[in-house]
Amino acid sequence: MKRFTPEEKYKYKLRKQDRILEEFVTREVQWAYDLIMWYRVMKKEMPDDEYRACAFLTAGEYLHKPGSLTLLYQMYHRCLNELPKPTKELAFDLLAFRFKNYAMVLEKGGYYGA
Repeated sequence: MKRFTPEEKYKYKLRKQDRILEEFVTREVQWAYDLIMWYRVMKKEMPDDEYRACAFLTAGEYLHKPGSLTLLYQMYHRCLNELPKPTKELAFDLLAFRFKNYAMVLEKGGYYGA
């Protein structure tokens, strides 16, 4: 059995992380569209911070800002661990809160603005 060199191990881990982040961003972009649609259906105005996080994902700005997707992924897992399990009654509020946290993390990370 062939052993991997350190370079091969690094490339393997990097591909694995890329795949995980691609799956994450695909899922979150869909949730961003859903959140926008839910606000539209409820006939409410979407708060600016939630909209900015949705726009950041749907416009693909994360592609031009290295590290931003990793911050969002870490916040996603933090929300999963700290927030209650989603139910029918809480689903919308939890999603809105998660995108509000995304906006806060992106702003603190310096990914908004010029």
